[in-house]
Parts: sequence; C-alpha cells; structure tokens
Amino acid sequence: MSRPTGAAPALAVGLTAMAATVVLWAGFALSIRGIGASDLTALDTAFLRFLTPLVVLAPWIPRALRRVRHERGGVLAALCVGAGLPYFLIAAWGGSLTSAALVGIVIPGTVPLFVTVLAFGLWRTRARPAQLGALVLIVLGVAVTVVAAVSPDQVTGVAVLLCAGLVWSVYTLALRETTLDPVSAAIVLCAPSALLSGVPILLRLVPSSLTDGAATRDVLTFVAVQGIGVGVLAALCYATAIRVLGGPVAATLGALSPVLTLVVAAPLLGEPVTVATTATLLLVLTGVVTFNLLAARPARRSAPPPAETVDPSPELEPSC
Repeated sequence: MSRPTGAAPALAVGLTAMAATVVLWAGFALSIRGIGASDLTALDTAFLRFLTPLVVLAPWIPRALRRVRHERGGVLAALCVGAGLPYFLIAAWGGSLTSAALVGIVIPGTVPLFVTVLAFGLWRTRARPAQLGALVLIVLGVAVTVVAAVSPDQVTGVAVLLCAGLVWSVYTLALRETTLDPVSAAIVLCAPSALLSGVPILLRLVPSSLTDGAATRDVLTFVAVQGIGVGVLAALCYATAIRVLGGPVAATLGALSPVLTLVVAAPLLGEPVTVATTATLLLVLTGVVTFNLLAARPARRSAPPPAETVDPSPELEPSC
C-alpha cells in the first residue's frame, strides 16, 4: 500500500519541530546554570523570560483574555505556578547549587514519577505494573547523584531540582486539563510572572542589574534563549510535534534533551562528565523512555466497555 500523499512532509515537520524542542529544552538548562556567570540576578532573568513572550505574542493577547474567562481557576493557578515565576526561581536555585547536566536530567526526568503520584492522588489513576519498574529506575538514577554528591550544597541542589520537577508536573497535568490553546496558555502563565518579577525590579525593591546597567550581551542572550526560545518557540514546537508524531513518540524523543545538555555543558561551561552523572543519565533516560513506551502500548481489556461509559479520570499519558 502506498503512503498517503503528504505523510512524508508531515513527518519531516514533526521531527524538525521535535529536534528544535530538544535543543531549546537543553538551552533552558544551560542558561539556568549560566545565570551565575552573568551580570543578571535570577529575578532579572525571570523578568526577561516572561516579558519577552508577552511582547512577541501581543497580537494574540485579546484572544487569550476572551478564552481565559471560560477556564477554571484551579487550572489557571496550576499553569501559572507550574511553569511561571515559582518554577523558574526554584529551577534557578537548584541550578546554582548543582550543574546544567543535573538541571537537564533531574527536572524533566522526574516528571513521570511525580505525574504518576499526583494523578493517583487526584483521580486514583494507576500506572501499569511495568511502568512502576520504569519509575524505580528514575528513583535509582537520582539516588546515584545524591550518594555521589561531593558537598552538602549539591545534595540540597538535587532536592531543590526535585521540587522543580514536582512543580513542573503540576503544569504538565494542567496542560492536559486546560481548554486553552498553546499560545493563550503561554500568555496566561507569562503575564502574572512578568508582573510579579518586574514590579520589584522597576521599583528598586530588590538588587537588579537591569536597572544598574547590565551587559547588553547578557540581556540579549537571555531574551533569545529564555524569552523567545523557551517562552515561545519551545511551546509551539512541542505542540506541533505532539500533533504530528503523537504524544508517546514526542515524549520519548524529548528524553534526548538531557543527553544534549550533558554533551554541550562540558565544553561550554566546563562541567566535568563524571561517572555518577553518566550513571544518573543512563538510569533516568532508560526509565523515562520505558515509561513513555509502555504508556503508548494499548491496555488489554477482557471485554469492550459499553459505548456510553465514560471514565472521567485522565489516562496516564507519556511525560517528558
């Protein structure tokens, strides 16, 4: 049977979008670690991160305001906390105590674990037994880093990154529940975060290099990587990849992001590739990929459910 016309170009678009997503996610981890080497404070970079998408997506703000009126308050709060200012500051704190490699491994790598726990607590949704084995690999990977830590600060940093992974998992579940499109969701989560980070800076209530004359190169770097790259392009590219490739494939390919982060962090930031970090990467990567592949496999049913039966609780979809 011949392939449907347009299938190959669509596949190319999906793979290109996913490749861009992987690069942008790695850029997030690298730039989070790079805050300490710049003139900017964490709050400065947060302001740039959330203000830039609002400027770029300004033409779509009226549509977002119309749609947000129909969204549940709890979902909106989860979006704003899970990927907004709280998440950014927690990730920046963890990155300042560890490394870009661990930011790229621990935060996205623990999302399947936390999503599983949260989904069970909220909807009593159970993971498959085989998926639980994959989650054990993720836990073991994090444990390797803790055991091999060379200082109390690194242990604290890993704990903070775990908190960031938990917060990001809240955002992941909120994305599954929201009725907002990706552009509107980006605007909704960026607006309060830009306000909360910008007001203290503009009123000079906190130390800020933005008001004291930060290096133009640092400002432009974070605007490009965090604001445009993570804030706009990553969200749109990942949504495109999911639509074309499907959730399981996109989530599995997304697991390549920590690998890219580890490889680039060595020459760019001078981070050593240690045995412990490599072991953590392999364990977490194996766990994430296995979890996503098992989630993509149809569940066996002894008998087809009645047509009118609808399960109100969401399935445990793949996570990246």
